[in-house]
Amino acid sequence: MNTNFDGCFSEELHEECGVFGIYGDDSIAPAYACYNGLLALQHRGQESCGISVNDRGVITGHKNMGLVSEVFSNEILNGLKGQMAISHVRYSTAGGSVRENSQPLVMRYVKGTLAIAHNGNLTNAYEIRRELERRGAIFQTTIDSEAIAYLIARERIKAESVEDAVAKTMKQIDGAYSLLVMSPQKLIAARDPHGFRPLCMGKIGNSVVFASESCALAACGAEFVRDIEPGEIVVVDETGVRSITANCPKNNKKSLCVFEYIYFARTDSEIDGISVYESRKEAGRILAREFPVEADIVIGVPESGIDAAIGYSEESGIPYEKGIVKNGYIGRTFIKPTQKERANSVRLKLNPLTSVLKGKRVVVIDDSIVRGTTCDRIVKMLRNAGATEVHLRISSPPFVWPCFYGTDIPSRDELIAVKHTVDEICTLTGADSLGFFPPDKLGEMLGNKHAGICDACFSGVYPTKIPEKMLAGKERGGVNFDKKIEKKKTEG
Repeated sequence: MNTNFDGCFSEELHEECGVFGIYGDDSIAPAYACYNGLLALQHRGQESCGISVNDRGVITGHKNMGLVSEVFSNEILNGLKGQMAISHVRYSTAGGSVRENSQPLVMRYVKGTLAIAHNGNLTNAYEIRRELERRGAIFQTTIDSEAIAYLIARERIKAESVEDAVAKTMKQIDGAYSLLVMSPQKLIAARDPHGFRPLCMGKIGNSVVFASESCALAACGAEFVRDIEPGEIVVVDETGVRSITANCPKNNKKSLCVFEYIYFARTDSEIDGISVYESRKEAGRILAREFPVEADIVIGVPESGIDAAIGYSEESGIPYEKGIVKNGYIGRTFIKPTQKERANSVRLKLNPLTSVLKGKRVVVIDDSIVRGTTCDRIVKMLRNAGATEVHLRISSPPFVWPCFYGTDIPSRDELIAVKHTVDEICTLTGADSLGFFPPDKLGEMLGNKHAGICDACFSGVYPTKIPEKMLAGKERGGVNFDKKIEKKKTEG
C-alpha cells in the first residue's frame, strides 16, 4: 500500500528510508553517532525513526513516529548504552504509516535476538509472506523488512553463522535492499546484487560505520572508506572486518536508481564514486544545451532544483538568482490528507522573491513532474510576483512507468506524461515553454562513469522480473487531465 502524494515541485517524490549503523567500543557512544547520522539522512524519510543498541549481547532500542529531533532527546540517548547500534529513518512506500512499521525491527527467536534495518522494496515480498504464513509465521507489521527478518532467523537455525543465514536469505529475496543486521556479537551490512539502493562504509578510529549516504559518515565524524558492492556482505565483529562476495554478480554491472543522483541523495553525498552535486549541475548544463531560451534569470525550486539551476546558468550565461525562498520548518506536503491541504502547504512552504522576479523572463528548474497537479500553482506564483515569462525546465525525463524498487511513483494511469504530450503538459502548467531532461543523456549526466543504472521509471526496462501481483497493484484509477487542458485553452 503506497501513501498518496503529488510529485511536482514542492510535492516531491519520496524514497522510503535511510540506514545507519556503527560497530564501536567504549570510546564512542553509538546512540549519539546514530542520532547524528540519522539527522544527515532525514531527507530520506520523515515519518518515523529508530535506534537499536547492543550492550554486550543485550539489544534494546527506541523508535517512534516523527522526525529524528522529535523522537530522541538527551535523556533517551543517554539511556541507550552499548558498543554497536543500527538505526533507521522511514517514509512508507510499502506498509502503512504506523508505529508498528517503524524500524529497526527487533526479533527474538530460538538463537537469540536479531535487529534489522532495511532500505528498499522486495518484488517477491507477497510470495514470501504467504509461504511463511503457511508455515506458521505471525506477522506484526505490513513491511517487507519483517519478511527478511523471518527468513534470516529461519536460516540461522540451520546455518553456522548469522552471515551464512544472511547469504542464504539473499538467494530467496528479489528486488531492492540495503540491509543492516545486528546480532548479539556482529554487525552485518548487505546490498542487493543489483545495487538498487546506496550503502557505504566508513571508520572513526577503530570503529566501523555503515550508512545509506556518505553525508551521514561526515555528520558523525567518520572517514569514508568505500561503497558496499552489489551482492556483497560485510561482517564486523571482535576479530575485525571481512567481506563475503559469493552473491556478487560476475559482470560487475549495477542498477543503482538514477533518481538518487537527480533528487533523493543529499547534494553533498558521493554514491558509487560519483558526486551528487556535480551530476545535478551537469543535468542543468545539458538542459541548457538541449532547451535554450532567451531569459533574464535562472532560478531553482528549493532544494532539489538549485544545483541544476546553477549548471543551467553556467552553460547558458543567464545569471542565477535566488527567486524562491523555502520555509524549512513547514511539514512535508505529502503528509497532508487532501489535495486542498497539500496545495495550502505549497503556498506556506515556498514564497517568491518579488524584488528578483518582477519584470523578468524566468527559467525555473526542478527535478520532476509526476502527476502534474500543482505545477500551475508555481507558475502562477511566479507570474503574480511579476515574472513576465516563465520557462519550465525539468532535470529528469518524463515518468511513464511505475517503480517497484522503493520509489513512490504511482500507477501509469496517474502519470501525466503517459496521457499527454510535452506541449499539453506545458498548457496545463501555464508555462511559456517546457523541457524535460533527455533520457538518452542520463549517462552523460553522470560523466559516463557509472557501472549501470536503473531508469525503469523512464524506460519501462526493469532489471528484475516483476510479479503479476505487483503489476496489478499499480493499476488503479488516475487523474482526469483532459478537462483541465480544455479549461486552460479556454482561459487562453
